[in-house]
Amino acid sequence: MKQHPTAADVLEVLAVFCGPDGRHGNPLGVVRDGRTCPDEASRQALAKQLGYSETVFVDDPERGALDIYAPGERLPFAGHPLVGTAWLLDLEVLNPPVGEVWARDDGEFTWITARPEWAPPRTLRQYASAAEVEALEVPPPGSWIYAWAWEDEAAGRVRARGFPGRGDGVPEDEATGAAALLLTAALGRALNITQGRGSQLLTAPGPDGTAELGGRVRLLSPGRRSLTR
Repeated sequence: MKQHPTAADVLEVLAVFCGPDGRHGNPLGVVRDGRTCPDEASRQALAKQLGYSETVFVDDPERGALDIYAPGERLPFAGHPLVGTAWLLDLEVLNPPVGEVWARDDGEFTWITARPEWAPPRTLRQYASAAEVEALEVPPPGSWIYAWAWEDEAAGRVRARGFPGRGDGVPEDEATGAAALLLTAALGRALNITQGRGSQLLTAPGPDGTAELGGRVRLLSPGRRSLTR
């Protein structure tokens, strides 16, 4: 008898916003067939079990219809899930809950075009130096803090770290596309951001209040986390 696929059968794990040497990046779980987790409760449970900062459920691979979950909440928009899923499925258009998001690939970086106001609220907290950012301790749960400092202001190079503050098992986010978009909008310029241990995010303001967000993506599967641990 033919068995229906499970989430474990269709789960891919990616690293999104890898550094120039291909290392680092923020892990992302992508469930290629959203029917394996058909409702919000089962999707939220899997996202919590996996423990990645976000997990994506693909409901229509041709239209790019996606559903995005953090371990403790459903998200209408998030940057690293969209960049990663665009790369994995080789899509030009994605349809998360916020609306249509265009994507492109230049051979090294995968880019999305989005509106910064789609990003969830983040507290952008500037520090005097990159060394101060690197020395920060993880703050107690509270607001989502994006700590940043100029490494080279003239060149648009930024050092950043992201602290979700949700108390959901993700004390620090390795690479945060939504916060990078908000910072780009606040500064009004293109940025080259090094976040976390060494992830790289590129941004550029676009027309009509949009912004581009780009990064390198690599496949981590089959080194995926067990769904039965």
